Amino acid sequence: MATILLADDDAAVRDLVRRALAAEGHSVHVTQDGAEALEYLQGHAGTIDLLVTDVDMPQLDGVSLAREALKLKPALSIVLMSGFSDQLDRASGLDADRLASISKPFTLEQIKALVRTVLT
Repeated sequence: MATILLADDDAAVRDLVRRALAAEGHSVHVTQDGAEALEYLQGHAGTIDLLVTDVDMPQLDGVSLAREALKLKPALSIVLMSGFSDQLDRASGLDADRLASISKPFTLEQIKALVRTVLT
């Protein structure tokens, strides 16, 4: 299974996504915002297969986080989550091999299916 870094400033969403992905057998490291996630990426020497991030976060938003993450780990797969579809349009310039987005609210099954698709 995959090692996933999750960044979301909403505790309820973090818990929902963490539980859904852990139930699929993934190892999920949870961060509270983009800045914390970037700090984790910079200090983590091990493999991270997937970044799942909210787009709208304070300090460092999800699109900026994804750009910085790809500089550190170019093979990283990315899933962007947002409650606002216009925010997802900002991700069009990301140069990721595997990039997907999902609009909030979503179901457990939807996020699990999207992650399976991105990881294959």
